[in-house]
Amino acid sequence: QVQLVESGGGLVQAGGSLRLSCAASGSKFSINPMGWYRQAPGKRRELVAVITSAGSTNYADSVKGRFTISRDNAKNTVYLHMSSLKPEDTAVYYCYAELVTLDSYWGQGTQVTVSS
Repeated sequence: QVQLVESGGGLVQAGGSLRLSCAASGSKFSINPMGWYRQAPGKRRELVAVITSAGSTNYADSVKGRFTISRDNAKNTVYLHMSSLKPEDTAVYYCYAELVTLDSYWGQGTQVTVSS
């Protein structure tokens, strides 16, 4: 069973920065895309950023230029560096990983709160 363990959430003032980490373990197969989604209260879960094993990235328009996704394939770890944070970035952030078998997994979520 694949497990995704997230860390790095917390409370930050608007304009500040945070870095989220997500480490995957227990997979017998290679992991292709890894990414981050977020869900604010009363809203649908939305894609924030995704990165393939080759390093190709895709970002939501709302975070382009402020967030950077990266990964360490050797450690099966994905990172999300968030800067210039805004109150509207407040949400629970979920790590996502998809194996080459197309099975997908989610982390437990980490709260990010941006105060104005």
